[in-house]
Amino acid sequence: MDNNRLDINEMMTGREYLDSLNDGRSVYIYGQKIKDVSRHPAFRNSAHSISRLYEALHHPESQDLMTSVDRDGYRTHRYFMPSPSGNELLKARDAIASWSRLTYGFMGRTPDYKAGFTATLGSDPHLYAPFHENALHWYRQTARKVLFLNHVLVNPPVGRSRAIADMRDIYLHTEKETDAGITVRGVKMVATSAVISNATFVAQNSATQYQIGREEDFALCFILPMNAPNLKIMCRRSYEASALSPFDNPLSSRFDENDSVLIFDGVFVPWENVLIYRDIERARNFYSASGFLNRYPLQSGTRLAVKMDFICGLLIKVLESNGTDSFRSVRTRLADIVALRNLMWSLTESLCLNPSDCTHLEDSAVSC
Repeated sequence: MDNNRLDINEMMTGREYLDSLNDGRSVYIYGQKIKDVSRHPAFRNSAHSISRLYEALHHPESQDLMTSVDRDGYRTHRYFMPSPSGNELLKARDAIASWSRLTYGFMGRTPDYKAGFTATLGSDPHLYAPFHENALHWYRQTARKVLFLNHVLVNPPVGRSRAIADMRDIYLHTEKETDAGITVRGVKMVATSAVISNATFVAQNSATQYQIGREEDFALCFILPMNAPNLKIMCRRSYEASALSPFDNPLSSRFDENDSVLIFDGVFVPWENVLIYRDIERARNFYSASGFLNRYPLQSGTRLAVKMDFICGLLIKVLESNGTDSFRSVRTRLADIVALRNLMWSLTESLCLNPSDCTHLEDSAVSC
């Protein structure tokens, strides 16, 4: 590294992450409003599991593996910034794996999942013109703090046979526009881990069909903090709260990624948070055009590879404990499972070392 290069560390610590959840957000579960997410029995273990990821960013033994310095001189998780080469992308894969091992691969929507998208805001901000400065702002904010984002893309599964414009009382849309921003109203889902994340990325599912000239109010894309006034987080049943103990439910008691429905009850969105506004073509195509479609399988595939490591190790221990590990038929089936594990690691390595040729991006390799 250039000794004159800046190395500014603003990444959240585990304590800062937990404190960030106590921001006045409106969280509801079982008909009750929750005061402190990090202490409530429905969410506290999952929140503390995520806090361990943030602690690893600062630990001397893992910091070099998991973090690097971006072009602006800020230290961040390697997958939170664009990768200028296949080798750098492979290092980002290893950083993803290091985080995933802390949850044995059983938490999929950890902060690095949405980093597959937010890093592209830094590599190709002009995709969001005239809001390209907003894209750069959110890249810098998410990378520097290593913010935890969730996303909501899907309209509630009602009225599917009707036009989007006819579902204005339910589907998210622009209600009002002012010099300061827009007011939106409607419902979006499914916000995985919304209750324990810092902000939500709101857009339309790529399969959504708009009617030009009639449904521009629904063609939106923006990022919003989870404590935005009039934003309500409606959570499903908590698997964590239902677990008897970590001994009886070692995974669900600690790694529940609670899903939520987000209700935007007249939520104000400042212009600086907007990425796409009343632009049907961009709203329809951002999913593939942004590069997120290329990048997110690397995080998902790496997590699956880590989970396969855990499953293979657990299976071997079970076979050894019951004395069947030497049986030829059992060993053959075990080899099949280990082969799947090896396949996943090989595929993620190939994604890194054979990235797509994205010449429209600025010095950024994007995994296929």
